[in-house]
Amino acid sequence: MADKPPVALENRGEGEDGRRYSPSAARNREPIRDVLAPLITAPARVLEIASGTGEHGAFLTSELPNLRWTYSDIDPDSLASQRAWQKADITGRLTGPLCIDASTGEWGEAEGLAKWDVVFSANMVHIAPWPAAEGLIRGAGRLLRPGGLLILYGPFARSGGIAPSNAAFDESLKSRNPDWGVRDLDVDISPRARAAGLELTAVTEMPANNLTVVFQRS
Repeated sequence: MADKPPVALENRGEGEDGRRYSPSAARNREPIRDVLAPLITAPARVLEIASGTGEHGAFLTSELPNLRWTYSDIDPDSLASQRAWQKADITGRLTGPLCIDASTGEWGEAEGLAKWDVVFSANMVHIAPWPAAEGLIRGAGRLLRPGGLLILYGPFARSGGIAPSNAAFDESLKSRNPDWGVRDLDVDISPRARAAGLELTAVTEMPANNLTVVFQRS
């Protein structure tokens, strides 16, 4: 992630005000909301890593009034879209964006704003080099309050098994960049989460062979 910024795997439209629109976010935002609504019932400060267009934060704060959401990214186009979504926000609970390279051991302004209740990241770990996924996990372990949640959304393998559609997606990703790929939740992600003080507490199956994965800070 430090050497190559993430790129979108889809065409993203842009409105006249600078807000960009992701077809995948339009498809998955409501299923994600349905998982988060019963999971985060108290007021919560959410740091989103790799916020992309910014649609998840805008939609989820509009739907879930207990969330205060902070964008972050390293991609200039994504940061510009997030600023536009934040400018258009009417809830007063959407902030940022912060410039964060998840692969690093220091997340700048986010460090001073800790402790966070939730670190959220959708569709990042498979389209970024592995050090970015490792850094995301370590950063969540460092910045979450005790009992805080790391929530990941996207495609995952499980204990060496992978859905055929995700296997094909994995091959496509690696053909674009050999540092990318669908990660194994049980082999790759969970052991590093435990080392960072995070325990896997929930795995929810989502449309299109995606998962929402929840880790809790001890």
